[in-house]
Formats: sequence, C-alpha cells, structure tokens
Amino acid sequence: MLFRPLILPNHYPSSMPNLTFSTTADGSQTIFNAEVGEFYHSRHGALQESQHVFLQSGLAYFLEENTSPNASVLEVGFGTGLNFLLTADYCRSSRVNVNYVGIEANPLPLTMISETAYEKYVSDDTWRAFLAKYENSLNSPVSISEYCSLKVAHCKLMDFSSNRKFDVIYFDAFAAVHQPEMWTHESLSHVCSFINPGGVFVTYAITGNLKRSMKALGFSIEKAPGAPGKREMLRAVKR
Repeated sequence: MLFRPLILPNHYPSSMPNLTFSTTADGSQTIFNAEVGEFYHSRHGALQESQHVFLQSGLAYFLEENTSPNASVLEVGFGTGLNFLLTADYCRSSRVNVNYVGIEANPLPLTMISETAYEKYVSDDTWRAFLAKYENSLNSPVSISEYCSLKVAHCKLMDFSSNRKFDVIYFDAFAAVHQPEMWTHESLSHVCSFINPGGVFVTYAITGNLKRSMKALGFSIEKAPGAPGKREMLRAVKR
C-alpha cells in the first residue's frame, strides 16, 4: 500500500476561490483545483516529480541519447511553470539551447505564480526573468536567458497548432480519472503529431490504454521507474 501524505491548505487566493495552495510531502508547494478535483503536481512531492519524470527522464534522457546542444520541448499542462523553471535552469547551467512551448487552457495569474516559492529551486536569474516575462509569454515567445525561450499557448490541447516539431513532450495533464478527454487516443495522436522522429514522450502515468495508444502511434514504450508515490511511469520514443 502506498503512503498518502496529508495535504493541508496554506491559503485560498481570493481571486480564484477554486484554487488552493498546498504543501506536498517533499516540502514544495502545489495547487489543488477544486473544480477539477485534482492537484497540479504529485502530493508525494511536486519538486521530486518534476525533476524525475520530466527533466531527468525526459529532456536529460533525450540529450544523453542524442548528444545535442539543442532541444525543443512541448509541455501539455503548463500549470504553475515548475517543469519549465527546472528545465530553464538546467539548460542555463548545462549550456543547452532549448525552445520551450507550454500548452495551457487556463493560465494562472502572475500573482499566483509568484507565490509558489519555486525561487528556492532555481537560480535567481531564472526566477526573476520568468516572473518578469511570464505574462508576455502568453502566445508570444520571450527570451528567459541566452539559452532558453518560452511561449505559453493559451488554448485547449485540440486547438493547438504549430509548424515546429519538438524533441521532447512533457505530458502533464490532470489524471485521466478527472480529465479523461486529455488521455483519449485522439488527444494523444494530436499532440504526438508535433514530435520529431527519435523524440521522447514522458508522463507520470502508465496504463494499458496509454501503452496501446502510444504503440499504435509508432512509439517504442518503456516502463521507467516512477517518482515517489508511483512505482512506474511511461517513457516512449518515436520510431
């Protein structure tokens, strides 16, 4: 049986009463969306999940396999920006050029982003640049550093379009039990149409339906070790 840590609300933003700040098991914050009935990150550790599932098992894995100083990342479910912040900081320190696009149907206001306390986990330069340029990044690319650009596509997944192909997809949608439309074969097919051959798709989940869809879309799939609270996660490489 998996241990389920107790999550206590810190405060309720008055401008968005459905959203509650909560502290996860590793001390990092996440947000609970009462309307959806789901947390933005794992209750077992928001920071640990982002580092393990997306940064290390996704981008770092791709760079190691391809020995390239350049990469492009597409994130489904930009949310609080934690996955982006860790990626931007990693690329700055590793001198890797990354073009980052996040898809988010309901972008959080800057006031909430600034209260996540994620400045604890990234450099001051990365944090300050992100806060200064976050609002401008909605639908327009901005430079976060000499190594990283960001654009947040303010749209639903099925409305997203791009002439660009991506090397890594961070699939960080709410869980299928709360948002099943994000995990259909149609939705997965749409997002995977934007990945390059050899590109890496990672997500915290692993189900039979997900594995069958990814195989049907031409991916080799792997059951990779999961973040705390999950035994396994899915990593898939486009053949």
